[in-house]
Amino acid sequence: MKTLFIGYPKCTTCKKAYAALCDLGIEAEYRNIKEENPTKEEIQGWIDKGISIDKLFNTSGMLYRELNVKEKRETYTEEQLIELLASNGMLVKRPIVIQGDNIIIGNKVSEYENLQK
Repeated sequence: MKTLFIGYPKCTTCKKAYAALCDLGIEAEYRNIKEENPTKEEIQGWIDKGISIDKLFNTSGMLYRELNVKEKRETYTEEQLIELLASNGMLVKRPIVIQGDNIIIGNKVSEYENLQK
């Protein structure tokens, strides 16, 4: 089964997560989130599969703070928040590992172990 890893190559957490996948024998296509933002359709699809929009924000990122996204999250509609996330990959929490209907946000090696090799 195809596995997609969405991360940022300079991010230490992403490096560790990708290495953990490799150590588990899971081959994943690597997509640079800064060069190829998640689309509105992808983000909506993740939400439709049960991922909370709140979990998709990179709340510790510089851009999140610079754009004052915390305040925007209180007043924006879900559609506006999805557009905001799709506008810049650095606003999105990473890494994201997708395999079929499994979507794992963040470095969660224990969840990676449940993926198919």
